[in-house]
Amino acid sequence: MTGSVSVVEPADEAPVGAAADVEAEAQDFLRLFHTERNRPGLAERLAQVREEIALTGSYRHTREELVYGAKVAWRHSVRCVGRVRWAGLKVRDRRNVTTVRGIARELAAHLATGDNGGRIQSVMTVFAPDRPGVGPRARIWNDQLIRYCGHRRADGSVLGDPAQVAMTEAALRLGWRPPPVLGRFDLLPWVIETAAEDPTVVPVPRELVREVALSHPDHPWFADLMLRWHALPVISNMRMRIGGVDYSCAPFNGHYLGDEIGTRNMGDTARYDQLRVVATALGLDTSREDTLWREHAVLVINQAVLHSFRLAGVRVSDPHTESELFMKFCAQEERAGRPVFADWSWLNGSVGWAALHAVHHRYYDVRVPNPNLWQTDRAYDPEAAAELTLRERHDIARKQED
Repeated sequence: MTGSVSVVEPADEAPVGAAADVEAEAQDFLRLFHTERNRPGLAERLAQVREEIALTGSYRHTREELVYGAKVAWRHSVRCVGRVRWAGLKVRDRRNVTTVRGIARELAAHLATGDNGGRIQSVMTVFAPDRPGVGPRARIWNDQLIRYCGHRRADGSVLGDPAQVAMTEAALRLGWRPPPVLGRFDLLPWVIETAAEDPTVVPVPRELVREVALSHPDHPWFADLMLRWHALPVISNMRMRIGGVDYSCAPFNGHYLGDEIGTRNMGDTARYDQLRVVATALGLDTSREDTLWREHAVLVINQAVLHSFRLAGVRVSDPHTESELFMKFCAQEERAGRPVFADWSWLNGSVGWAALHAVHHRYYDVRVPNPNLWQTDRAYDPEAAAELTLRERHDIARKQED
């Protein structure tokens, strides 16, 4: 291998450890960075970092280390099939932005940069690292920067996205006012909190949200379903760990795989649940499962997504193209002497993947290496009367230090 990486077993979470653990991870990361980037001065940098960790419990990455670490975190992301593009990630270093207002401004800039006029480009915006032993200095409650509300009705049904009911209600508890007329595709506001400011509701700049109305090339009635989806998937609830340093506020995006929208967002019964609607419009027999009406309907929805995004000039990928590109990524990794870390269940989607023999019929290294991106716990609990905010958590830590 070119250098070394820290790995954990798949059931484990990325460690949030003591200074000794941070130092060990830092050494592994810096050796990897200096080796792969052919950079001199490793011994001097290691000595500097050890001294900084001894004094503060952590250390500050240089901009070059941060950019490289973010790219490698994507390269190591075991659930992502689009990693062939890892080296092209655009990293925005915003570690000096620490206020809700400043973070909101940078999130808006991220949307514009990532959208790129519909030619979606991969972008990550990195805010201040977590405070050692305390936790995040900033956090975004939303799981993505663009999501649609889930409005719970009096009868228990949901208008909009059922997956976002809890987040919608959390925003309401913080004082957010929904549109006077509720719809299926109302934009959720951001909820941002910092170590100095309580959770704050911030409206998403509507002019920066590109949406695509879904239609089908062979079924004119499909447009009458009034379905649509946003162009830019910006993940905002994952913690990035680079060489022992955590960044809990580091939103990032790639571009959509059509299957994510057509199968998951539109097809799942716990989401927009459109399979029976489409099957009925197609005249399929939905009274029996052996007619495979679900498979037929989901294929038509996926066709609509790919057709509509391309018609709108918005970047989107299909399973076959991504399969070929992922095998290219695997070959690149193996030529570089690196194992291919991957979670097989996440690489294989629901439409056509069994026919993609290269991805479907091979195994991967199931360990999870560092640097990497880790799922975080939900920032809110609608059932709880109160929770510690980041501000309260940092205040408690300061009193303990005093």
